[in-house]
Order: sequence, then structure tokens, then C-alpha cells
Amino acid sequence: MTDYRRMWSDLNMDLEKHDQLMNALPLVYEDVFLRQAGRPRAMDYFDSVVAEIHSERIAELQAHKNQGGKICGAFCVFVPVEIARAAGAIAVGLCGGSQFWVPDGEKVLPRNLCPLIKASVGARLSGTCPYFQSCDLLIGETTCDGKKKAWEVLNEYAPVYVMDLPQMKRPRDLAAWREETGLFLDKMEELTGQRVTAEKLAVEIRRQNRLRRALERLYRARQADPVPVSGKDALLVTQVGFYDDPDRFIERTEALAAEAEERIAAGEGVFGAGAPRILVTGTPMAIPNWKLHHIIESAGAAVVGEETCTGTRFFAHQVDEGGVTLEEQLQALAERYLKINCSCFTPNPGRIEDILRLVGETRADGVVYYNLQFCHGYAVEYHAVEKALKERGIPVMKVETDYGEEDTGQLSTRVEAFIEMLR
Repeated sequence: MTDYRRMWSDLNMDLEKHDQLMNALPLVYEDVFLRQAGRPRAMDYFDSVVAEIHSERIAELQAHKNQGGKICGAFCVFVPVEIARAAGAIAVGLCGGSQFWVPDGEKVLPRNLCPLIKASVGARLSGTCPYFQSCDLLIGETTCDGKKKAWEVLNEYAPVYVMDLPQMKRPRDLAAWREETGLFLDKMEELTGQRVTAEKLAVEIRRQNRLRRALERLYRARQADPVPVSGKDALLVTQVGFYDDPDRFIERTEALAAEAEERIAAGEGVFGAGAPRILVTGTPMAIPNWKLHHIIESAGAAVVGEETCTGTRFFAHQVDEGGVTLEEQLQALAERYLKINCSCFTPNPGRIEDILRLVGETRADGVVYYNLQFCHGYAVEYHAVEKALKERGIPVMKVETDYGEEDTGQLSTRVEAFIEMLR
């Protein structure tokens, strides 16, 4: 602990405030995760990652920096991390899932703004997140108006590079996004002083594809009845995948998926056979936001999939590995990342198609549409999603909330009623 405190101090962190944050996390984690019955043994690794969330991985990042390496932090699944790693940087996902950071974000941002944005900015301003403090460059993107303007504010406190994501998916939009991936490559080379070669990028494309396949394998295991792993645990695994060492993460996720498959063969599960099955769709759930999954599964239903950025949008679709030249690889990267069906796109039939397909694959009995307060894109798109689900007789429930606990009782009552209706 002494060594880590010295490390945090060297990162110019507010140690007293950081202690407040870290003292609360073990209690929450125990209540949400460790009290589950019959968890897979392979979840021990992910528990250890959270237990050392601000220490061991941060020490790895600092070792990389001490050797002259660079760290870049990304807020969104549209950032092609393959390029950053091919340039010799470590790319980590930056979380904004805690109410703890919202007040600091509100010092410079409006209160009636998405809590994910406020928490992301507040994490940097408060000096309590060592991931933010470790980054040489923060990478934003234009997925919503709130983020676009928040990056301008955040840039006053740390260097921010913004990727311009098209809002449509026409051929000319793909061409613009291909150009943007090339500009991002140039920025990474400038940051690290290393040249991205086709050979280096091919290695990273294959590595990230393996990571996606490991998560896809775990997702497929959740289609069984009984479910071999809880939705809470599967969500945690995906969240860890944003910032863990990729090779280690792949190994541990494959081990978890293999154990889940053994459980399926033995007819074992964390819920009884026939438990109500829920697909969650909507806004991302950045660590440590486990609120909705905990409410649903405490009510006796199993979350069997997430059509979210911390769910299938993160690992769906492989990058074509056939590219030999940088031009071919950048085109393949652009094509894969533009397949992500975020609510920022218009029109957006692909997202509705994804939800309907996932309902079938997971054999979900109902859908819970999760919307963070003031997230206008997903809030407005609920109209089209609800219409499509109701036309097919699929029950759906909309949940709009923030990171606070004040509405937990009310949400629990509503969720319990929805699950009882499904029964």
C-alpha cells in the first residue's frame, strides 16, 4: 500500500479524496458480486482485478511510461485501439460510471447533462482516478452533442484528441471515417514517435479480434438454460476488457467461457432452469455501474445479454485480417468500426435489427431499455425500439435513471412487477 500511495502521489492525485472513493468500493462490490451463490471459479481473477483496480494495472502503465512508452485513454468503442497499440502505446478505456465523480463534473458542466459525461470529466478534475492521471492523451469522439462540448472543457485540464464520427452510414460517410482513422494513425505516431507498419498493425488486429472472440464465446454460453454465469459477472468481464492487459484478459476470459461450457454440459447454472430471461439494451454501463443488473438479478431474473457499448457492441464484428498494406488494413478497420449501431446514427435500422436478433439468440422473455438521464439519443430512439418489439409481441420496459441510489427502491418495485408479468 505504501508503494502504491507513493505512485498515486507521483501522479498528482488527491489522496484523501481517493481514499474516500476506494473505501466505498469493497462494500458495494461485496454486496453486488461476492454474495452470489455458485459463481464460476474463474471469476476469481476478475474479482482480483477489481480489488487492485487502482494499483497493479496502474503500476504496469507506469512501468511502460518509465521505459519511454505512452498511454492513451479512450471513452468510446469507436476508437480503434489497434492503431494506438501498433504505434507502441497502451490504450485503456476510461470509465465514468460512478456518482462519486459527478459533483466535480458539475463544477464545469450543466447539471442537466448525462451522468456518464459529468462523471468522466469529474474523474479527471477530481484527481482521484489514476487511469486519467496516467494518460498522455485522452481520445474523445463526436457521438453526441454533450460529449463534443465536454471535450472542449476537458481539454483545458488534459490534452484531448477528438475523432470526428460521421452521423450517417452512406458510402461517403465510410470514406470520411476511413480518412479519420488515417488521421488517428498520424496522431498516434506523433504521440509515440514510432511508425505504424503493416506488420505491427496486423498483429494488433489479430489480437483485438481474439479478444472479441473470447467475449463472443462467453456471450454464447449465456444462451443456455440454466444460465452458467450471471449477467452481473458477464458485464464485469466486459468492463474489465476495456483496460486490462489484452493478452492476459483473453486467457482469463477463455478460461471463464470454458468453465461456463462445462457447466452447461453438466446442467449447472447460477439461476434455476426456466428463470425469466432479460435482454438489456441502451446506454453503456461504465465501471462501477452495476445498478440495473443487480436490481434485475436480485429480483430472480437472469440478464442474458446486453445490446450496449459495454455489451455486444464492444465485441461484435471482426476486423478483416486479410489486409496486407496499411491502406487495406485502415479500410478494414474503418468498415468494422462503422458497423457499430450507436444511437448517434440516423437513420438507425441496424440497431433495431440487432435488438430483435439478440432477443432471439438469447431467448429473452423481455427487454429492459436502459437510459441514463439526459441521454437524448437513446431516449428518443426508444420510440422506434418499443414499436418494433411490440409489433412482435416482445415485452419491453424502459428504465431511466442516473448513478444515485435514491430511486433504487422505486426501480426495484417496477422491475419486480415486470418480471412477475413475464412469469
